[in-house]
Amino acid sequence: MTIDTQPADRGQDKEQATPEQQADSRDASAMSRRSFLRGVGGLGALTLFASSGLARAARMPSIAALVESGALAATSTSPAFEHPGLLHTQADFVRMSDKVRAGAYPWNVTWLSVLSQSAASTTWTPNPTPVIYRGSDQDNWWVFTQDVRAAYLNALHWKISGDVQAADCAVRIMNAWSSTLKEIWWADGRYDGFLVAGIQGYQFANVGEIMRTYTGWKPADFARFQAMMSQIFYPMNAGIADLAHPSSLAVYSSWDLCATAAVMAIGVLCDNRAMFDAAVTYFKQGLGNGAIAQMVYYVHPGYLGQTQESGRDQGHDTLSISLVSTICEMAWNQGVDLYGYANNRVLAACEYVAKGNLIQSGSTYYSVPFAPYDGPGITDRVFSTGAQGNRRPMWAQIVNHYVNRRGIAAPYSQKFAALTEPEDGGGSDQFGFGTLTFQRDPIAAGAPPSGLTAITLGGRIVLSWWGSAYAQSYTVKRGTAKGGPYTAIAHGIKDLLTYTDSPSTAGTYYYVVTAQNATGESAPSNESWAVAGTSLDTHLPFADGAGGTAGDTSGHGHAGTLLGGAGWGTAGSTKRTGVALNGQGAYVALPANLLETVGDFTIATWVYWNGGQTWARIFDFGASSDKNMFLTPNSGNGTLSFVVSPNQGYGQCVINAPAALATGQWVHVAVTLNGQTGKLYVNGQVAGSHQAMFFPPCQMVQAANLWIGRSQFANDPTFHGLVSDFRLYRGALSDAQVAALANG
Repeated sequence: MTIDTQPADRGQDKEQATPEQQADSRDASAMSRRSFLRGVGGLGALTLFASSGLARAARMPSIAALVESGALAATSTSPAFEHPGLLHTQADFVRMSDKVRAGAYPWNVTWLSVLSQSAASTTWTPNPTPVIYRGSDQDNWWVFTQDVRAAYLNALHWKISGDVQAADCAVRIMNAWSSTLKEIWWADGRYDGFLVAGIQGYQFANVGEIMRTYTGWKPADFARFQAMMSQIFYPMNAGIADLAHPSSLAVYSSWDLCATAAVMAIGVLCDNRAMFDAAVTYFKQGLGNGAIAQMVYYVHPGYLGQTQESGRDQGHDTLSISLVSTICEMAWNQGVDLYGYANNRVLAACEYVAKGNLIQSGSTYYSVPFAPYDGPGITDRVFSTGAQGNRRPMWAQIVNHYVNRRGIAAPYSQKFAALTEPEDGGGSDQFGFGTLTFQRDPIAAGAPPSGLTAITLGGRIVLSWWGSAYAQSYTVKRGTAKGGPYTAIAHGIKDLLTYTDSPSTAGTYYYVVTAQNATGESAPSNESWAVAGTSLDTHLPFADGAGGTAGDTSGHGHAGTLLGGAGWGTAGSTKRTGVALNGQGAYVALPANLLETVGDFTIATWVYWNGGQTWARIFDFGASSDKNMFLTPNSGNGTLSFVVSPNQGYGQCVINAPAALATGQWVHVAVTLNGQTGKLYVNGQVAGSHQAMFFPPCQMVQAANLWIGRSQFANDPTFHGLVSDFRLYRGALSDAQVAALANG
């Protein structure tokens, strides 16, 4: 093996892949009243952008000060981190080394590619600067990215071969920057420095994590490197809320994801559990476009997960996939499974993006489904062909996790990995060389099919499931009782892994899926069920009269909990009983996640409204203000309105009645969804309809906030009046059935 010892051309690889070059400036006045104003680039209440009046990164508080102030919680009782434990563990390095020594393909070929890089030279000379500029007329950021890349390649070289010259080179680069760098530059409207803080931030933290066990790196130098990462890089990624600047109101998922990756990596490097946990929490529950519910905007049948940037261009779309898988791998190596979170939602994104960027035949790409996407200044209606076919070197990591670790089929990702094998370097956006660092021997056998869901959409039952590595085809089986027996209703399913069933008789049906492989039939998947026709799923009569619980008479145990001062009362000439909501914080909470497999539905209830409110809620079901559906007695335009909100108040599907809800009397209201047809009823009569309500409840990830009388928006009033006989059905009732409820 030979190593290129010539100095690198400082002008090369300035931008092999295409990250964002600038932030989008948005007109705040263009945001609807229902939009929840926030910065979306950082973690929790923190955002990616800092305002112009705030100190530069070099003058941000230290980690110790942040912990002391309460911005970060002390976590001394948390389990210790695994070191090294970001993108690569010690076990990974042992595997790489063994494969390289054995001359095994593709490890050996990728290893030779690493050594052939000029940046892998053990005599590389770093070129640190006090200030990194990106997006200005003094740009020098590419010098830093080259040094980070050189440090990483030398760190790999040392861990795989034991060459201390490579180790010393990596340390020399880190020491040079940690003793020189004071600031990453940005200014209002010129936010590209945050990309350096995020992308190169997580990368440099990974280098430090790899090298922390090298005895030739002095403890004082390591501590200085940690201080640089925590005091310069971390604050720019954690950020400070800045709702006054329109450009902070919306960023694409790749901005958010690189910030999350950097916070997670710096947390492990600095042994700060609060940072790491914040990144994990943001991934699951954040409101920005890098949180997984927004990054994977819509999941189509067969688990094709439409991504937030898929309508923008494929350069950025694939960058988001690279970043989200990086976050997952770093979390996995610390014992946290984000790859599998929310039924492998990340894999759904990978498969969607891989398929949309693969040639099906000739020069024709595979087609992928696309749901309407609206955001601040964004109206996407098709999968973008910009940079289609982008070959970022990232697929080896994805395939080797899902297929060779977990035994789950990832057919489109696997096709893309085959196109890019052996993987080369990734330029400035990602490290690359995954067929050295992530490649694993094939798993002995695939896992059984998994993650089966059954959802009623447009009166038909749509099944989706995750496949099994090595499976040749799949069989769908159906039963009429929980646990079977089951009868096969479809054989030989190969692609996509979805099946639509239309039972001839109304009722509840139970499904499993098996895989056929070279050894026969696999064990069955998990069982999933759905309803043909309609079925009462939750019924709160609100006739309890006492206590803090509203009983569910449907038999499913979906009792409501009275909160915030909710009580009991009667109203009207009929003295109908109901839950009394005082308009001062009272509401009823239903059990979380009742809607995760609900497509078609009916919600019906009796309401006695005292009036005098705008944007109060009869009900509001969702995960957050990002994704929810609600019924308000009086919207901003003075109408009873049902609203489905798929994305931060943008792209809403709205049904307005002719007027606001009548006050001082009992009124029966109902909402149905059948496929994409929504209807709003008042006293049993259709008051409005919408023919393109494309976002059913099952698209709201982890919809834990199922509230009667309370809004997802904290500033909206709570309902003032009574609610009685609240019903949730799976399936859409007919006009006649709704009228019967209103007249019963």
